[in-house]
Amino acid sequence: MLAFAKIDILRMLRNRRYLVFVVTFPVLLYAINANIYGQDTSPDGVGYSVVLMVSMAAYGALAASMMSSAVPLASERQSGWLRQLQITPLPGSAVIAVKLVTAMTLVLPSLALVSLVAIVQQGVSLPPGRWAALLVALWLGVAPFVALGLAIGSALTADAAQPVAMICMFALAIAGGLWFPPEVFGATMKAVAELTPSYHYAGLGWSLAAGHGLAMADVLAVAGWTVVLGGLAAFLYRRATVRA
Repeated sequence: MLAFAKIDILRMLRNRRYLVFVVTFPVLLYAINANIYGQDTSPDGVGYSVVLMVSMAAYGALAASMMSSAVPLASERQSGWLRQLQITPLPGSAVIAVKLVTAMTLVLPSLALVSLVAIVQQGVSLPPGRWAALLVALWLGVAPFVALGLAIGSALTADAAQPVAMICMFALAIAGGLWFPPEVFGATMKAVAELTPSYHYAGLGWSLAAGHGLAMADVLAVAGWTVVLGGLAAFLYRRATVRA
């Protein structure tokens, strides 16, 4: 199983789309926006350099979790690789576990690089305990997006899964307020944002970075979306493997 996970991780690290949209793009967005707004302060009294750091790290993690789960699974179904795995001693649950390990591992580069740029370029400084809580929350909080990626990969062909995953990725980033504060677009957009898992996922980081601890509303929202999307992913995966 570890060898399978290693193959999955190395394959994604060679993927140019992963390197561009997941690793490079969040870092560039942070560097540009932090240079423009980094000296400002949010209504909560937190510097925008910190707020933007959380937003871009969350976007990169969201993108990584979806790109590393949706497209590879769809490609394996289409190529017949998933059918071959079904006749090996490797149980179906192990395949999903490998996909989860792969996605969770590939989330780390974006979290680390955006944080590093924030420290070096903007001088962001947080207490060690707050750094640890922030990074762990953003790492574990990607669970609903991994589930969404697996659902897409189980339901669609490889050619369809890639654009659908990217559309969902950008839609969640924009609607969830990761690229622009939803308040900028008025009360309606704010209400839409609060319905998305991405808004509450980033909310975990925003709250921790501000020193307020975890907001229970965000924890419950992320957990709820994980259950819903996880159930959908399990249903679609079972249906896909039966058909395979």
